[in-house]
Amino acid sequence: MYLYGRVPGPLHSSHLYSKYYEGEQQKLAFSQIKYKAAFASVFSEWRDNFCGTIVDSTNERLHVDSFRISGEDDGKDAREFWQRSSMDAYSSSVHLESLITGVSYVVVWADAKGEPTITPVPGPNMAVSYKAGSLWELEAAARFEMDAWGRQQVTLWTEEYVYEVAYGTIEWDQGVTKPNPLRIVPVVPFENRSRLGMDPVSELVNCIPIQDAINKTTMDALTASEFAAFPQRFVTGLEIQEDANGNPIEPYNVGQDKLLQAEDPNAKFGSFAAADLKNYVTLVDMLVQHLATVSRVPSHYFLVNTTTAPSGEAIISAEAGLVAKVKERMLHFGEAWERVIRLCFAVKGDKRKDAFEMETRWRDPEYRTEAQHIDALLKMKQLDVPLEFLWFEAGFSATQIADFREMRKQDAKAQAEIQKLMPQPQPQGQQPNPNKPPQGNSGNANRKIHEAKP
Repeated sequence: MYLYGRVPGPLHSSHLYSKYYEGEQQKLAFSQIKYKAAFASVFSEWRDNFCGTIVDSTNERLHVDSFRISGEDDGKDAREFWQRSSMDAYSSSVHLESLITGVSYVVVWADAKGEPTITPVPGPNMAVSYKAGSLWELEAAARFEMDAWGRQQVTLWTEEYVYEVAYGTIEWDQGVTKPNPLRIVPVVPFENRSRLGMDPVSELVNCIPIQDAINKTTMDALTASEFAAFPQRFVTGLEIQEDANGNPIEPYNVGQDKLLQAEDPNAKFGSFAAADLKNYVTLVDMLVQHLATVSRVPSHYFLVNTTTAPSGEAIISAEAGLVAKVKERMLHFGEAWERVIRLCFAVKGDKRKDAFEMETRWRDPEYRTEAQHIDALLKMKQLDVPLEFLWFEAGFSATQIADFREMRKQDAKAQAEIQKLMPQPQPQGQQPNPNKPPQGNSGNANRKIHEAKP
């Protein structure tokens, strides 16, 4: 099968990126092979990994808040799809997998009740084929899953049909074919750093060589600390004693509480200077700075050449590159999530399946002080910016904003009830005219009194 051949195998680079993210890439990169043999057991579990920090610094700022369709509701139905599939948590896993391996996938399908279900799929378990000349329309997609017993299940989606091979079925030609009611491949790729005509790549593709250099330098420093970081003593002019096998016998048991002495007047004692490890520290700091430049992660994430935490303004300035990178990822991931929600509407048979004006609303990726943030929003209010927009910019979720809207309605009703209980003001009319006769039938006598005399 063509798509099975496109599934990443055990030697695919995505598995290497996963190892670097988890810190399992230890190569014991010593300068000499004899050191590797001597210290393999010492450094087998040693970790000094920055790759996880590089990926997490981006992923921790990617939070989908809600979806909005211009001129319609506040995304209540989309939020229901989102919550039913627990995407508040799993959306972060989708982003994380894409940042590490370069691509992950989401499948949208109907459950037993006909409700749309959003299912994340790791990149190694899925293969897709695009239509000729298209960058986003899929011609087919195949998912390959393995259960705990080693049985594989295969699902193939095309626009016309869905082909399923059940768990335990050895021959793939024994599957079941069903029509595709959506008439579209219900798979959405989440590609990281996708280029036109190129495959998506991992965030770590340019960081791994620098990480290897850091590991090599750090291991050299640790090896030097074992052999040369302590002052080594020597003695000359002393006769060397040998054992029965002709091997030299160590004349002294050197220690802090030991006194070295010799009867031979020609014997001289001395010591070698201890190795200075600062050169290793300087080199590692330089490599980490290069790593920060390549990954666009601020240096204070790595605590390079600093003993105090930077100020708030300095942090905002240093994180400008990281924030810009996160916003660029939001463009591509946001478009993918909009396609996912449109597929959910397609499962429901809703006309909003063609809502191409849909917008993914992200939480603010920039970390600012609360005082600065709220002060900026208050200034925006003076420009007659709608209140709900200010709530969203303040960091409140769509669910909280919907609650605020209902709370304001309840407050308005309560205020109206209080006004009814308060003394009501009397209407102020015109003052009565003393020359005007009173209204009503007051009798002839009363009328005659007020009649004008001739």
